[in-house]
Amino acid sequence: MSKIIRIGTRDSELALYQANIVKTQLEALGHKTTLVPVKSTGDLVLDKPLYELGITGIFTRTLDIAMLNDDIDIAVHSLKDVPTVLPKGIVQAAVLKRGNVNDTLVFKNNEEFLGSKNAVIATGSLRRRAQWLNRFPTHTIVDLRGNVNSRLQKLEDNDWNGAIFAAAGIGRIGIRPEESFNLDWMIPAPAQGAIMITALEADEFTRTACAELNHEETEICTTIEREFLNKLEGGCTAPIGALAYIKDEEINFKGVLLSEDGSKRIDVTRVKKLGEHSDMAQFCADFVIERGGKRLMDKIKSNKQTNVFSTKSFTEDQRLLFHEKAVAESSDFIKISLNRIHPRFLKNEIQNVIITSKNAVESLTTNYSAIELQFKNIYCVGRRTKRLVEKKIGKVTHTENNAKKLAEYLVEYIDGTEVTYFCSDLRLDDLPNILEENNIKVTEVEAYQTKFDGFKVADTIESAMFYSPSTVESFVQKNKTEVIAFCIGETTANEARKHFSDVRIAKVPTVESVIELVNTHYAQ
Repeated sequence: MSKIIRIGTRDSELALYQANIVKTQLEALGHKTTLVPVKSTGDLVLDKPLYELGITGIFTRTLDIAMLNDDIDIAVHSLKDVPTVLPKGIVQAAVLKRGNVNDTLVFKNNEEFLGSKNAVIATGSLRRRAQWLNRFPTHTIVDLRGNVNSRLQKLEDNDWNGAIFAAAGIGRIGIRPEESFNLDWMIPAPAQGAIMITALEADEFTRTACAELNHEETEICTTIEREFLNKLEGGCTAPIGALAYIKDEEINFKGVLLSEDGSKRIDVTRVKKLGEHSDMAQFCADFVIERGGKRLMDKIKSNKQTNVFSTKSFTEDQRLLFHEKAVAESSDFIKISLNRIHPRFLKNEIQNVIITSKNAVESLTTNYSAIELQFKNIYCVGRRTKRLVEKKIGKVTHTENNAKKLAEYLVEYIDGTEVTYFCSDLRLDDLPNILEENNIKVTEVEAYQTKFDGFKVADTIESAMFYSPSTVESFVQKNKTEVIAFCIGETTANEARKHFSDVRIAKVPTVESVIELVNTHYAQ
C-alpha cells in the first residue's frame, strides 16, 4: 500500500487554498494525500503588528514542530513567510510556479487621497509601512492583522483610505475588489507570490514526490531573493524588499533596505547572465551594507535580555525554533554518569525490560553489543527513547508518554510477572510501586547516575524549561524565585507544581513541543 502524504497547513482560507493546490497536483501524479490543518501562533495573536511581535517565521514554526514530531509529512507555506534558515532535518522540497509578485492597494471611495497631505493606510508589514512612508511621509499608517477576509472587512468598517495586500493572496481566493491596483513601485517581500513545500530530509519518498512539482525558474529567483535577505540578517521584522526575475536569459534583481520610519532608503539593482548568478545575492547585500545598511540593521535590532532558561542545552537547530520575543539561554542542569552494568543481569534472555530514558539506552549499548542484549519484550517511555531503542537494541513492544501510564499498561497486559527496569539512581517511585502493588516483581538495575549541576540564573529570567523531575530539583536548589514552568510531560510537571504556581505541559514529550509552548506564551 502506498504512503498517504500528510499535508500540514495553517487553517486560514488562503493557506488551505494553497495546500489544496499541492494536494491536487500530488494526487494528479498518483499520490494519496490528506490535509492536516494546524493553527499557528501568527493566526492566534491578532492584536499586535507582526513587527512588534518581533517574530521571524511566526507562521511556520508550529508546522516545523509538527513535522519534527512526525504529525505531518510536508508543510505548505507562502515562501515569503519562511525563515531563510530551516531547522535541521527539514528541507525545501519544492517551489511551485510563482503567482503575482506585487503588493496591491485596496482603496475606499476614490484615489484622490494619494495627492493629499493626510491619509490613513493600513498594513501589518514593516516593509510596506516603510516604503509607503518613504513615498508619502505625511501619511499615517495603522496596523492591520488577521486573515485576508477579516482584513478586508476591517478596511470596510474603519475610516481608512486604503489597505495594502499581497496581490497573490487576494487573487488566489478570488476576492480582489475592483477598487484596487498594483503598487508597481513597491518592492515586494523576498519570495512573495511563491508557494513552497518543506519535508523531512530523511523522508526520501516524500521529497521525491514533491520534487516533481518544483518550478525551476521560480526556485532560482526566490533563492536569490532569500539569500539577499539572509545576508542582510533580516526577516519579517526588518523592512527589506527583493525581487528577481528572468528575461532574455538574464536575471534582473532589485533590492531595498529602509529605516523603520521610511526616512532612510538604500537601493541596489543588478543584472547577470543566467548561470553566472551565483554571487548575485552576496554582491547586492554587500552593496547595501557598505552604503549604510549595517548601521540601519544595527538600529533595527534592539537590545534583548534573556527571559527564558532551559535546563537542557539546545542544539543550534532547536535554538532556531524560538521566535525573537523568547530570548533563551540553556545549560545542562543535570550531569549523567553511565554505570558499568554487571554481566549477571544479562547472562540469560530477559523476558520483560523497561527503559524510560535515552541515558539508559546509552548505558546499555556502551556496556554491551546489541547481540548481547537479549530482550524478549521492551517497554519504554517517550517517542525518542523508542526510536533510539529500535535503532540500537531492538523492536519496542509498547511505549507510553510517561512512566505512570506505562506501569498501568503493564498491569493489564504484561507477558509474565517479572520486569527488569534499567533506571537512574534518582528514579521516581511511581512505576515500581504500581507494578509491585499488582504482584509484578521489579528488578532494578542502576544504569546511570544523575548529578545536579545547577546554578543561579539571571534576574531577567521569567520562565524555565524542564525535561525531568531532576532538572526541576536541580533548578530550585539554586533558584528560589517564581517562574513559569514549561514542562516536557506530566511527571516533570508534578515535580514543578511543588515549587511553581504556573506550570504548563507540552502536547508531546519532545524538546520541540516545549519550545512551542514557550513560543505561544511569548507571542501573546
